[in-house]
Amino acid sequence: MSAGVSDRQLRLGVFVQAAGHHVAGWRHPEAIPGGPDLALMRHIATAAERGKFDMFFLADNFATGYAEHPSSIGKFEPLTVLSVLSAHTTHLGLAATASTTYSEPYHIARAFSSLDHLSGGRAAWNVVTTSYPKNGAVFGRQHPSHADRYAIAEEFVEACFQLWDSWDDDAFVMDKVRGTFVRPGSLHAPDFHGKYFTVTGGLNLPRCPQGHPVIIQAGSSATGQALAARTAEVVFTAQNSLGDAQDFYRGLKAQLAQHGRREESLKIMPGFMPVIGRDEAEAKALFAELNRNLDMKQANTVLSDRLGTDMSRFDLDGPVPDLPESDHLKSRALLLLEMARREGLTLRDLCYRVAAARGHLMVVGTPVQVADTMELWFREGAADGFNIMPPFFPGQFDAFVDQVVPILQERGLFRRDYEGTMLRDNLGLARPASRYATQMESAGE
Repeated sequence: MSAGVSDRQLRLGVFVQAAGHHVAGWRHPEAIPGGPDLALMRHIATAAERGKFDMFFLADNFATGYAEHPSSIGKFEPLTVLSVLSAHTTHLGLAATASTTYSEPYHIARAFSSLDHLSGGRAAWNVVTTSYPKNGAVFGRQHPSHADRYAIAEEFVEACFQLWDSWDDDAFVMDKVRGTFVRPGSLHAPDFHGKYFTVTGGLNLPRCPQGHPVIIQAGSSATGQALAARTAEVVFTAQNSLGDAQDFYRGLKAQLAQHGRREESLKIMPGFMPVIGRDEAEAKALFAELNRNLDMKQANTVLSDRLGTDMSRFDLDGPVPDLPESDHLKSRALLLLEMARREGLTLRDLCYRVAAARGHLMVVGTPVQVADTMELWFREGAADGFNIMPPFFPGQFDAFVDQVVPILQERGLFRRDYEGTMLRDNLGLARPASRYATQMESAGE
């Protein structure tokens, strides 16, 4: 790959699954098994900041059970642990998943605003609709259809935007001499009435340092992309072929103009699992060891979740069967089935692939080979950056930070230091003005 310096820079996040992304990652002798382990979280966050990563990202789910992915069985509530990590980091973005199907706009707006204040402007919200029905069971609710979940999400996000604009940026003057705590006329309490939510009353926090937290979205279906084109600033996506990734990248970026947005206002960051060895043989041996330790029942649960169908009733050594369209992870199911057809995979082969990277891009090789793939996708218009998914922590993530990041820096693809202290500064995203500031300017106030 070329070593020329590019003005455009890669964006990097670390996708933290404490027991590792590979279903058997926790069993590796160098792995910390995971679970609710704050020391491990601090180690990963410190390593990410040493590597000048844009963000530390936590997914979330509600279901637990013997056959779930080990990273899901026992885990912290994301915003709680990110609040702790805000005191142990200074530049690293802190991103968490929160469901629009099983939450309320006021709670989510308040929690992420609090995190943005605590961290000095480093909060990001991964907006998810929650795909799996079993996650809803713990709330005693009927799980909505795919279309309804996205309609709910549209309202939910709009209500949060209005709540984050409750106060003008200069509202909290706290003038002791005049006895004025907040400037008169600075409160704009939402009066939001939708089909699914009603919000009347303002948020009891000053406006966020970032204006509002960075908005992340991970849906790749048509409805998911439409939501992202309107509201998201970062998109996490699963892509495993360069051509498909380029098509997704071009297609989503093309939708931005319909909403008056520029291409650089949205960063597309596919998930990426690097399995790193000192040479290719060592990397392949490591990956083979992980697969030998695989619990096939857990692997089958992960596959069934992604395909929206119980796959235990099919022959593992037979072909991947034709399946009805899933109403859950529509785009992920389609991606996995297309990969299986393209590569002639058996169901067992597909199970191994999903147990490792869940359909995301994967490279098993040296630091140079990992960097080469990242550079290729970045330069060929398939990605603005990547969400790194180590097979286990902390060793494989430390290897990426200490061995791959310097190669990317040497090639001029990645920063050597942070551009600012807020997440928006480092991602190159503008701070959104309050909708009321815009209205006052147009009124001549």
